[in-house]
Amino acid sequence: MKMSKQFPLNALRVFEAVARHLSFTKAGEELGLTQTAVSYQVKLLEDTLKETLFLRQPRRIALTDAGARLAPKVSEGFDMLQAAVNEMQGSAEGTLTIHATSTFASHWLARHLGIFQLDNPSVAVRLETSQEVIDFNKTEADLAIRVGKGEWPGLRAHFLMRNHFTPMLSPQLAETIGGVREPLDLLKLKIIDPSDHWWRIWFTAAGHPDAPLESTSRSRLGSQAVEAAAAIAGHGVAILRPEFYQDDVAMGRLIQPFELACEDGSHYWLVYPENRRHTAKVRAFRNFLKKTLPSFDTSPAGSPGADDGAGSYPPDSA
Repeated sequence: MKMSKQFPLNALRVFEAVARHLSFTKAGEELGLTQTAVSYQVKLLEDTLKETLFLRQPRRIALTDAGARLAPKVSEGFDMLQAAVNEMQGSAEGTLTIHATSTFASHWLARHLGIFQLDNPSVAVRLETSQEVIDFNKTEADLAIRVGKGEWPGLRAHFLMRNHFTPMLSPQLAETIGGVREPLDLLKLKIIDPSDHWWRIWFTAAGHPDAPLESTSRSRLGSQAVEAAAAIAGHGVAILRPEFYQDDVAMGRLIQPFELACEDGSHYWLVYPENRRHTAKVRAFRNFLKKTLPSFDTSPAGSPGADDGAGSYPPDSA
C-alpha cells in the first residue's frame, strides 16, 4: 500500500530522534528545532496514526508499546535511505569506528585493514581496543569484534572464526626442565593465569581433570596478547589461540608442545546494532571480511543461509 501524500514524513524524522534520545529537548537540539516544534511534530504523527507513542511523565518521557514497536522500524528506514544515498554517491562516507579485543586487533585485524582501506579510500578507520563489552548506546563505535556465543539482544552477530586454545611457551623455558613431553610437565613451570577456565578445560581433555593448578604460581595479565608476550619472554606458559601465533612458532619464539586444542563454546563474532546493517560503511566492512576471511558467515546468528543475518557458526575450518 502506498503511503499517502499527506503523511507527515518530517514527523517521522522527529519521532526517530526523540525515541533515540528519549528527550524532546535533545531531539530539538539535534534537528535544529524548538521544543515546541518537536512536540507539535510528535503530536501530528500520533494523531495521524491514532496511537500514543510516548508517555509524558514529570521530567522524562518513555516509549509506549506502540512507540517501541515503531521506533526500530523507522530508524532502520532512515538508515536504508542514507545507505542508498551513499551508494549513489559512490562511497561509504565518514569514519568507521571498530572496537575489538587487543588480541584480535593486533594478530588479525591490523594485518588486514590495509585491504579494507584500499577498497574503500573514502572511509577513515578508527580502531579502539579493550577487553570490555561496549554499550553501543554509549560509544561512537559502529561495530565490534566480540568473543561469545553470538547471542546479544538487539545486535546482529556474524560468525568470524572459531576460538581454539592450547598451551604455548618459549623453547628456552621448556629446556629448563629437559623438555615438555607430558601435559603434567607444564606444572613444573610457571603457569600464566592458572585461574583462567581454559586451563581446566584443556587439562581435562588431556586426561588430567584434577591437575593441581591451584598450587602453581599465579599471575594475571589481562589479555591474551600480553600473556603471549610474557610467554615469548620466557616468563611462563600461556594458553593461547595457536592460529594467532604461527609466525612466532616459525621464528622459534614459541612452541606448541601438544597438538590438543580445545574450545569453550565462545568464538569470534562481528556485531553491530540492528538498525545499522544497511549503512554503507558497515556493508563495506562485511564485504571486506567476506573477501579476506574464509570462515566469515554473512548470515546472522540464528538464520543460516540468510544474507546479512546472524546465524549458527559454520563447522571448524581452522
